[in-house]
This record gives sequence, structure tokens and C-alpha cells, in this order.
Amino acid sequence: MYQAAVTLRQPSLHTASAGVKKALLFFVLLLPLAVTSLAAQERATVHKVPPVYPPLARQMGVTGSVTVTTTVDASGKVIKAESTSGNKLLANAAIDAVKQWKFAPGDGTETFPVTINFEKN
Repeated sequence: MYQAAVTLRQPSLHTASAGVKKALLFFVLLLPLAVTSLAAQERATVHKVPPVYPPLARQMGVTGSVTVTTTVDASGKVIKAESTSGNKLLANAAIDAVKQWKFAPGDGTETFPVTINFEKN
């Protein structure tokens, strides 16, 4: 029978190298930015308009996801929407739908991705 022993050594801040201290400081300073970004992605959708499946894409059997980078003002109105990935045949339909969405009010203007899925029914 084999056994493995693992010893964990907890480094203290006093013995950490200057590089580790800088990395830790960098992380601590960026944490509020990461939390703000996560909050933007969790902004509630008050009203969604489903996309209209483009007839040509439907006829060709095109499916997939389109990521729409969406900018929302403090009142929750979409002020900008642009496709950043996905099939070009589906992009305009996704953008047109997202432009009609309404989000919950927030603290100023926020930009975040919205993913629209197109599937065969």
C-alpha cells in the first residue's frame, strides 16, 4: 500500500518576496473592478423581446449563438448594441431584439455581453 504525505506551508506576508507582495496588492486593487463587472452582468432584464429568426438563416438551417455587447444607461434603456461574435446571418436579428430590451435601473451606464441563441424548433 502506498501513501502520500502532503505538507502545506502557509507563507506569511513577512516572508513573501517583493513580487508576491506586488501581485497581492495588484489583486486587492483590482477586486472592486471585478465585482463591478460581475454586478453589471447580473443586471436584471425587465422586458425581453425575442429575436425574429431570419428567413434565409432558417431556410439554410443556420443555428447558433450571437453575443451582443450591450450598453445600458442608468434608467435601463439600451443605448448601444453591437454583435461581437456569432453567425453574421443571425447578428442583425439579435441586435434588433436586444435594442428593444429593458433592464433594471442601475448606477450609471454599463456595458456587458448578452447571448442570443438561435435553435431549430
